[in-house]
Amino acid sequence: MSDLYLSSFRAEPRILRLDGADNLVVAVDAILPGDRASGVLARDKIPRGHKMALRRIGIGEPVIKFGQPIGLACADIAPGEWVHVHNVSLTALPHADFGTGTYAADQPAFGVPSTFQGYRRRDGRTGTRNYIGILTSVNGAACVARFAADTLLRLGVLDAYPNIDGVVPIIHGTGCGLAERSEGYEVLRRTQWGYACHPNFAAVVMVGLGGEVLQIARMKQECGVEESDGFRTLTLQEAGGTRRTVEQIVGTIREMLPRAASARRETRPASELMLGLQCGGCDGYSALTANPALGFASDLLVRDGGTSILSATPEIYGAEHLLVRRASPGVGDRLMKRLRWWEDYAARNGAEMNNNPSPGNKAGGLTTLLEKSLGAVAKSGQAALQAVYEYAEPVRTHGLVFMDTPGFDPVSATGQVAGGANLICFTTGRGSAFGCKPVPSLKLATNSEIYHRMTDDMDINCGEILEGVSLEAKGREIFDALLRVASGERTRSERLGYGDAEFVPWQIGAVM
Repeated sequence: MSDLYLSSFRAEPRILRLDGADNLVVAVDAILPGDRASGVLARDKIPRGHKMALRRIGIGEPVIKFGQPIGLACADIAPGEWVHVHNVSLTALPHADFGTGTYAADQPAFGVPSTFQGYRRRDGRTGTRNYIGILTSVNGAACVARFAADTLLRLGVLDAYPNIDGVVPIIHGTGCGLAERSEGYEVLRRTQWGYACHPNFAAVVMVGLGGEVLQIARMKQECGVEESDGFRTLTLQEAGGTRRTVEQIVGTIREMLPRAASARRETRPASELMLGLQCGGCDGYSALTANPALGFASDLLVRDGGTSILSATPEIYGAEHLLVRRASPGVGDRLMKRLRWWEDYAARNGAEMNNNPSPGNKAGGLTTLLEKSLGAVAKSGQAALQAVYEYAEPVRTHGLVFMDTPGFDPVSATGQVAGGANLICFTTGRGSAFGCKPVPSLKLATNSEIYHRMTDDMDINCGEILEGVSLEAKGREIFDALLRVASGERTRSERLGYGDAEFVPWQIGAVM
C-alpha cells in the first residue's frame, strides 16, 4: 500500500494503482467501454473491485498487483481489457525466505499502554464478556442443552442478574463415530476444553449422553480439570433421561449464578486482549481497505503487548513467503510444515489447495489464489510472526501468531476462540453474517455500498478509505472500537443475537 495512487480526475471513473510495478489498476467505480482511466481507454466493462490492464500483458507474462505476481496471462491482454479468470491463470508459488524483514510494529508502545474494562478470572486471564456456558460432548446432548437454555430464558432466571450476558448452549454435530486415538479426537478435545476454560465464561456445565467416544471423564482426566463451583458435568444416561437432565442443568446453573454475577469489570491492560483476525466474503476491495486497516489495528495491539491470531491456512497459501520473512527459522519452518500437511490433506481428500477463490470472491473481483492470499495476509499488519499453533491449541505467546485452521469462517473462528481469543474482527466485502458467542465479533465492511446495504450487520465502514480516509485513521478507529467492545459495548452481531450456531469444530478423519 506504500505507492497507493488514487486517480484525481473527477470526470473519470476512480481507480487504484497499488504499486508502481503493477501492470493493472483496480476499479473503484465501474468502468464502461470507452471510459478513460489512468490515461488508458477501456475496452471492456470493468465491474467495481475488478482489474483493468494498464499496458499490454503478453501470454505467459506475470500479472502484477501489490507489486507481486498474482498469476500469469493465459492470453494476450491489451491495455484497457478486463483482467480476470478468463485471461489469468495461477503462477508458481513464491519462494519463502526466513527472517529477512525488520518490522516497526515489534517496537514497544509509545507513552501509556491502552487499557480496557474486563473480567479478571482466577487463572489470570481476562474476559471481555460474562456468559454461562452449556457445553455438549456429543451431538446426542445437543437438544437438552437447548432445552435447558430455553427453560432458563422462559422462567426469567437471569432477570435478577443483569451482570450475566446470557446462557449459551454450545452444541455440535460430532463427538462419536470417530477413532478415540486419532488426530480428529485430539482436535475435538482441545476445542471443547478451550471453550470450557474460556475467560468469557463465568461458569460452565458440560453435558454428555454417556456412551460417546468423547467421554467427559476421560477429558477431565487428560486435562487435569476438577469439578468446582464454576464447572460441573453430567450425562443424560446417569441423570435419568431428557427431563431430569434439563432439570438438573437448570438447577445447577441457578446455584452458579450468584458467584458468576459477582464478577465486575475492572481496568486491565490491552496486553490481555487476544484478537482473532477473520475475513469472509472477500472482494476486490478487501486487500485495499478493511484488511490493511485491520492490520494497522493489529499492529497497535501488538505494540501494547497484546496478541493477534492470523488463521485460515488455505487462504495464506501462496503468500506464506510474506509471513516467513517475518519469522525466525524455527517459526517459519513450523509454518511451512503445516502447509505441507495441508497439501497432503487436500490430496488425500481429492481436493487441491488452489480451489480458491470461491464464486462469491470471483464475483467481487478476486481472480487467483495468490491474489486472495496476498490480501488475506494484509490482516496481520507488519508485526513479526512469533509462533505457530495447531488448531485450538492454547495460545500462550504475545504478539502476532498463526493458528492452523481451515479457511471456512466458523471453523476457523471456533479454533481461535478455543485457543483463547476474547475478541474477533471479521472483514467482509460481500456481506457475511456472523457472530461467535461467547466472544464478540466486529464486522468491518470493505466498501461503503455493502456497509449501507447491510447497516444492521456492519460495525465499521472501511469503504471510507476509498473516499479519502487514511488507512492509519481507519486502523485507529478499529483499535478504539476494539477497546470499547472489550469493555462491554455490544457489536451489531450481538444486538441481532448471532453466535449460538457458530460453534463448528474442525472435523478431521473418517466418520465411523
